[in-house]
Amino acid sequence: MDPADATVQILRAIRDEVRETNSRLDQTNTRIDRTNEELGTLREELSRRIVESELRTATAITELAGSVREMTQVLRTSADLRPRVEKCELDIVDLRHRFELLKPAG
Repeated sequence: MDPADATVQILRAIRDEVRETNSRLDQTNTRIDRTNEELGTLREELSRRIVESELRTATAITELAGSVREMTQVLRTSADLRPRVEKCELDIVDLRHRFELLKPAG
């Protein structure tokens, strides 16, 4: 076999291998592109879900803050009334005592 023929055969084999490698690279790039599209879709879905979750959380926090304000007002009102209630209870005890003194024996 002529050395030139051997060289041509080796170069053809190398060329064929390069073509096969390029084909595999093209397939790999196609799969990577699909994966990137899927990741983009997942990223958008995740972002949407995060926004929805944050909105629900913000709504719940707002409602909770309103409830806390209402309870604070109830407690303040209750605390403000406590001295009046205690005075009324003392007055009732005093009135009962007076009534018992005025009640005729027997």
